[in-house]
Amino acid sequence: MSGRRVFAGAAEGRTLFDAADTLGYAVATSCGRAGQCHECIVEVRAGHAALAARTEPESFLRGDYRLACQAVIEDETAEIAFEPLRREPRILTETRVKPDQALDPLVTRRGDDVLYDGEVVDRYRGRLLGLAVDLGTTTVALELVDLEDGRTLATRAFENPQRFGGSDIMHRISYEADVGRGALQNAVVRALNQAVQALAREHGFHRREIYEIAVAGNSTMRDILFGVDVQGIGQKPYKSNIELALIAGRRSTTSLLADTREIGLVAGRRTKVYGLPLIASHVGADTAADLAALDFALEADDGKARMLIDIGTNTEVLIGVGGRLIAASCPAGPAFEGGLVTYGMPAAAGAVERIRLDATGQVAEAGVIGDAAPVGLCGSALVDLLAELRGHELMTAKGVFTADRRQKDITLFAEQGITFSKQDIGNLGQAKAANYCGQFILLRSLAIDPARLDHVYLAGGFANYIDVENAIAIGLLAPARPEVVERVGNAALQGAREVLLSATKRRRLEDAVRRIEHIELETTEDFFEIFVDGCQFKPMPDALDEGGANG
Repeated sequence: MSGRRVFAGAAEGRTLFDAADTLGYAVATSCGRAGQCHECIVEVRAGHAALAARTEPESFLRGDYRLACQAVIEDETAEIAFEPLRREPRILTETRVKPDQALDPLVTRRGDDVLYDGEVVDRYRGRLLGLAVDLGTTTVALELVDLEDGRTLATRAFENPQRFGGSDIMHRISYEADVGRGALQNAVVRALNQAVQALAREHGFHRREIYEIAVAGNSTMRDILFGVDVQGIGQKPYKSNIELALIAGRRSTTSLLADTREIGLVAGRRTKVYGLPLIASHVGADTAADLAALDFALEADDGKARMLIDIGTNTEVLIGVGGRLIAASCPAGPAFEGGLVTYGMPAAAGAVERIRLDATGQVAEAGVIGDAAPVGLCGSALVDLLAELRGHELMTAKGVFTADRRQKDITLFAEQGITFSKQDIGNLGQAKAANYCGQFILLRSLAIDPARLDHVYLAGGFANYIDVENAIAIGLLAPARPEVVERVGNAALQGAREVLLSATKRRRLEDAVRRIEHIELETTEDFFEIFVDGCQFKPMPDALDEGGANG
């Protein structure tokens, strides 16, 4: 991969980030270029001597890597080549194994005619294909489906290219406000089109044979793709314009339907793009897709207590029992996905994915993705590390190192210079607290103690790889009985596929989401006390009464 050349010229005193702006080249940031989020790492291919020395925020970097927001150009005559750091993350496309689904798609064939919802849209070209999309804040996964027999033909996944607008949805909303609508939509549309074209080449089909695309994503991601203004989601009452239109009686559903040409996606001239329905506020179409995948809330009530947790940059929690369904959104942020942790990184080659310590705090065992030298720690290893530190009494519940309460960090891999700091612990504590609050408040609202749960479904890539016992030990997960906890893979992708294959399930899902009660966690009277308690690395109480955070 060739570096991006910068002819410094009049750029003296500016940063590589400024140079990237001049080139029109997107570089990720969530901290406003303050050197805190570590998302703007670039590899300097040439011209090192033309840059000022590393700043304190860059002290964790080695070799040819710099933070674009900190690397100041000192020599106005030099030619500098740099490239944003790109990793190929491990993205979950596996879904839960289910019995064969009854086929009832909106796309059908009558002789040589292709119909969409009963209307002729094309002549039969040899295949009826659909595309399911899980549009996540961090990653995107696709599944190509044969709509005539229900088979999955191919999957594809990639990092969401919108990361230059920030690592979480609130930063993306702010980016749209500051820069203007269109840049984030264009970025993901280009990436989706490239993926479709690559699939077409690899599997020998024509893009016009795709007749419907079903998109699951949180409220912000889905609406950006469809070109809907998302500013309302970022401020009170934190609702999509589509949800507000439903409340006002101007719409009958929060789902969306558009032609591909309206969005810019490459497929057939009359191909439809279906955005699964939003539930409420930040509880979006990805959670609705989870429900479709699990038949959660779509079947008759059997009296069992079920909890769904889709852990990510924005975590969603939904609990159903006795015919009642409640949901909440937890703004966890990117800490468990590699952001705001000095040596945090996505689950990519070189990421430590599991770790065990001995009683002295030395690394006794570590598993690294790709069997490479460790580069950093991904989310599952961070959960292990926190649990190990607590289990060996090397860290207090409040995140203080016990050997020396003034100690700022510990060294994990000395050869690679990988450390773990009190600041890292604090950022992880706040991310964990958001997840804790969602589960605690919803369980308490329904007067369900964790041990009474009959099913706990863990959805999403991060949840698929964590050690459940360690997650319970630090309070990331409610202390349900281990035998009721089930990892369900990429349920959002599966749900998008299932509504492609069944118009009946689609209608039932749209009806079901209208019955779900949404709880704004921050409006809970003792939310602050619960959040503070959740920042500590200790298990959630077994009994959740009405008396507050301490049970």
